[in-house]
Amino acid sequence: MESLRIAQVAPPFYELPPRGYGGIELVVAKLIDALVDRGHEVTLIGAGRNGTKARFRRTYADPQFARLGEPLPEAVHAAATAEILEGLDVDIVHDHTLLGPLQARGRKIPTVATVHGPVQGEPGRYYRHIGDTTHLIAISDAQRGFAPHLNWVGTVHNALDPADFTYREEKEDWVLFLGRCTPDKGMHLAIEAARAAGRPIKLAAKCSEPAEKAYFEAEIAPRLGPDVEWLGEIGGEDKREALASARALVFPLQWEEPFGMVMIEALVSGTPVVTMPRGAAPEIVTDGVTGYLRRELDELPAAIDAVDAIDPARCRQEVLDRFTPEAMAEGYERLYRKVVERARTAIAPGVAQRRTTRVGTQPMPKPVRGERLAALKGSTMVDQAADTTRL
Repeated sequence: MESLRIAQVAPPFYELPPRGYGGIELVVAKLIDALVDRGHEVTLIGAGRNGTKARFRRTYADPQFARLGEPLPEAVHAAATAEILEGLDVDIVHDHTLLGPLQARGRKIPTVATVHGPVQGEPGRYYRHIGDTTHLIAISDAQRGFAPHLNWVGTVHNALDPADFTYREEKEDWVLFLGRCTPDKGMHLAIEAARAAGRPIKLAAKCSEPAEKAYFEAEIAPRLGPDVEWLGEIGGEDKREALASARALVFPLQWEEPFGMVMIEALVSGTPVVTMPRGAAPEIVTDGVTGYLRRELDELPAAIDAVDAIDPARCRQEVLDRFTPEAMAEGYERLYRKVVERARTAIAPGVAQRRTTRVGTQPMPKPVRGERLAALKGSTMVDQAADTTRL
């Protein structure tokens, strides 16, 4: 089957793959490598270093994680990305940023965007205004269900590499909470459920932002004790060991999360998940097979007691069957071809040649592009021509 030329646009805040925090970036890095392994030509547009198999174009010399939440880094990144795309010979643009899809209007190359966050409220309004200029890809069917009238082209679940995790069948006699230190993750409720079940619980959570710290002081610190251990933010071997050793992941979601990566991280480690049927949880956890989905909080302690009936090998197999980078890449490839074919049939016969620089347009004149790139030198961005190699 014909290979595709794909531009992947990552957010500018973390490198690919991230060295620590950066869930979206890790998923995108795994997707890129799987697409390259499937024979596609992939160009990554991002910040900092490139640890993927893709060709690379850099917008910022350093990732902008210290400015996360500020509008300018992503605005600059989006503007620089549009400039870079004018000189790329690609079939499709896959954007993982929030502002990037605004550049798709007037671009002849078809654009798809993975919606990595919620679509209720103002985010849904944003994507409605974008309209049909960008084909949206959901990370769960539940996410699509909250805004069914958006320009969805399909659903592709997130994935992880099983080789990055430790699998263990023999478990220790404590349960784990792993996630951000926010009320919507339900950490305080996990503590209450574990105590009611008579199980010690370990808490591993990112707690660095003001709102996270306020929640910790109000709801978590008063509940700490001999049976509640605070680990803080963990990664690497510490995270793998915690996921593999815990008797269960207790994750009492309090919002409609589009996709909870921590749940498949637990499953691939052989650890069942006790959670609420919110958001994508029912698409990830099979009740009574890989964990338990309970609608009421007072049902969670009994579910924790029942986790010994869950087979760790079955938990891991669920991930191997459904949530690997190969499965994710296959899903995206199917949607890419669908969108590219639509674009080719929508233009006049004979225009959509296999090797045009832009679908239905002529290549940008070289002097114009050179002048524009020269204007970028001396800023926080680097010369794009120096970033064409695989790192």
